[in-house]
Amino acid sequence: MSSVPDGKKLVRSPSGLRMVAENGAFNSPFCLDEPRWVPDKDCQKCMQCETKFAFMKRKHHCRRCGRCFCDKCCSQKVALPRMSFVDPVRQCSQCSLLSQKESDFYEKQIKVLVAGSPFLVTRDTSDKCATMTSRLSNNHRFLFLDGENNFEVELNRITTIQVLTDTTNPAGLSFLGCQENELDTGGGLLDAGCACEGTSPRAVGMLVKYKPSGEQDVQQLRLDAGASEEEKKAAESWLLAMHKAAKLLYESREHQ
Repeated sequence: MSSVPDGKKLVRSPSGLRMVAENGAFNSPFCLDEPRWVPDKDCQKCMQCETKFAFMKRKHHCRRCGRCFCDKCCSQKVALPRMSFVDPVRQCSQCSLLSQKESDFYEKQIKVLVAGSPFLVTRDTSDKCATMTSRLSNNHRFLFLDGENNFEVELNRITTIQVLTDTTNPAGLSFLGCQENELDTGGGLLDAGCACEGTSPRAVGMLVKYKPSGEQDVQQLRLDAGASEEEKKAAESWLLAMHKAAKLLYESREHQ
């Protein structure tokens, strides 16, 4: 184990080399813990094709799910940033597909979130709104709102995120009830990651409910896109990325 700058350290685990926060409490909320490997003694055959292991048929553990597979069913080495691996690691076919889908978030959408977008922000039940830039912190732990009066929301304190569309019914994802309600109106805008004019609703805002640190009462934050087409496009891109982030955050909490 060796230390590196910026509060990070290199840790070597049985699965590979990982770059993690010096203080585990400062890990990205999107991260997943390494799974416990199924013990070798309990693995007599591949957990996918059921081929029996032998001297010439070695067993391999998937670094994402921890199950045992033969080389054919666990041959791909794929990047796994959610577990902070430095290099691509061996994964089974099912897990490798999940990791490949998530790579778009880490390669593109996370940059959109960190860059931020302007919104009209309303706090709690106030009828006053202010123009602020909403952005994700570099360590992914906070939602920053920059304006005349800056403030922040810790992602781990968020209880509900709802992405609002230009249709009458909002759709969202609730963490408190541990239920994921996908937006599936007019073609599934948020899941598709794009909008076809005239056929899909447009993401135009977001409702966030959270508990400030040290408090039990839930507070609400509303973000609405600006009036210009340029502001609407920037807000839509940011909201699409935030919808994906909310799904990963939900999965991380379920994984704990």
